[in-house]
Amino acid sequence: MTDTAPSPGPLRGLRVVEIAALGSAPFAAMMLADAGAEVLRINRPGQTTDDAGILGRGRTTLSLDLKDPCERDRALDAIDRADVLIEGFRPGVMERLGLGPDTCLGRNPALIYARMTGWGQDGPLADTAGHDLNYLALTGALRSIARQGEAPVPPLNLVGDYGGGGMLLVTGILAALYERVSSNTGQVVDAAMIDGTSLLMSGIWNRKATGNWSSEPGTNSIDSGSHFYNVYRTSDDAFMAVGSIEPQFYQRLLLGLGLADADLPAQQDRAQWPAMKDRFARIFQAKTREEWTVVFAELDACVSPVLTLDEAVTDPHIQFRNTLIRGERVEPAPAPRYSRTPGNAGGHGENPEPATTLMTRWASTDCTTPATIRTGQH
Repeated sequence: MTDTAPSPGPLRGLRVVEIAALGSAPFAAMMLADAGAEVLRINRPGQTTDDAGILGRGRTTLSLDLKDPCERDRALDAIDRADVLIEGFRPGVMERLGLGPDTCLGRNPALIYARMTGWGQDGPLADTAGHDLNYLALTGALRSIARQGEAPVPPLNLVGDYGGGGMLLVTGILAALYERVSSNTGQVVDAAMIDGTSLLMSGIWNRKATGNWSSEPGTNSIDSGSHFYNVYRTSDDAFMAVGSIEPQFYQRLLLGLGLADADLPAQQDRAQWPAMKDRFARIFQAKTREEWTVVFAELDACVSPVLTLDEAVTDPHIQFRNTLIRGERVEPAPAPRYSRTPGNAGGHGENPEPATTLMTRWASTDCTTPATIRTGQH
């Protein structure tokens, strides 16, 4: 009889060693663990998985002092049997620890050596410090996120750390793993937040190349310049998000605002956008957020209430899809979703196997054979 039970994620059998770091590197490791990979996180002495919080879920952890030759050799033993190594230090740190790509790939030629930095492995700024905001600043992304005449607004650390960082790293890892199927050879993945942030700006660069983007922030259709793609305050000091770009949605927006029969300028008449924003703002301030939510509930006009984090937890759609997992803490569910091999936010359960058990199990199989051949799953 064929076993039809779902497997624990599409990356079942993939072995990942994560050298504990901050932000985007553990986010990438979390995504791999969510998808079923076995992730061994090597912490510094005194560091715990709790230090990473949600970003540390689904891991087996091992504390090692990588400056100690004996403990470094234990790390190398694990790396020898891994498919992927993830590290998020400044360039040169892993080399000084004796864990650089030449050493690791020399011992394990099939290894995907994944490196996460802000500035990249080379270039004038490669050795300097930085944070998400700094990477956005140099790419033009930060200056583009502002209302006209106002200072740029830091978009949390979503764009650099997680979108242009961690997700870029995961993309690189999966692409390198796919290539390894035919070559049976590993390689180094150089993921830099400055590169990833620029890549995320592809749509804006495309608009600029076609003459559809002004360099003055807050004057374009999707950067708060227009009245039909904006956020408006309601009478109870809450907000409604309006994204009625297409003509059919714009007409439904006007209907909800009581302007369907009004004598209005054309939607794309840029000269009238400031006046239309003021007009919309006055109308939205006449009702509460809940009242506007009811108005637009059946109009399908791309108008939504702006929720706080606490409110998002109880939103009916988010609850229906279990987008947020509620337990001792609230955390995002794995994404994307797979029909046959669903992921698991706990990785391999709430109590991951001890590091000694995992390393013993890894050592019991052929450490020179990549997971693509070892498991036949990929």
